Amino acid sequence: MNRSQPLDHLEHLDKELVEELAQVARVTVREELREQTRKQRRTAVLYGASGAAALYAGGAVAVAVGLALATGLPGWAAALITGALMAAVAYALRASAHASSSGASGASGASGSSGHHPHPPHRVVGGTPPVAPPGGLGMPYPPIPKNPPQTPADLDDPRR
Repeated sequence: MNRSQPLDHLEHLDKELVEELAQVARVTVREELREQTRKQRRTAVLYGASGAAALYAGGAVAVAVGLALATGLPGWAAALITGALMAAVAYALRASAHASSSGASGASGASGSSGHHPHPPHRVVGGTPPVAPPGGLGMPYPPIPKNPPQTPADLDDPRR
């Protein structure tokens, strides 16, 4: 009696089962990814709409400030003051964002996750700082040794 015949038949069933399970897994994963993408797309659209509304609101506030200043000042002076105020607000927001991003990277222990460093680090990781200043030209010439270098002829000379 040959016992390999029932095993061959089971092997055929195993291949079909594996293919069917793989197909079910692919469909399930595809549906889950589609649902997550839909949620993330909706969130991104809402953030974008929020940013656009904030931009228009900022413009309206800038116009209101300019018009309020224009009641007592010439129009060009009101516009100049409004522009300076908006620049100051932009600078303050940028400084606040930079402080929060550098604080977050320092707290996690990662150095430079944002990739932006306004000034050189205060210490050198894994070595010693260079002798020359980082922004300067350094030393134009190497230092002169106190004693002249020894050559093989000098070593053979008994007078030395």
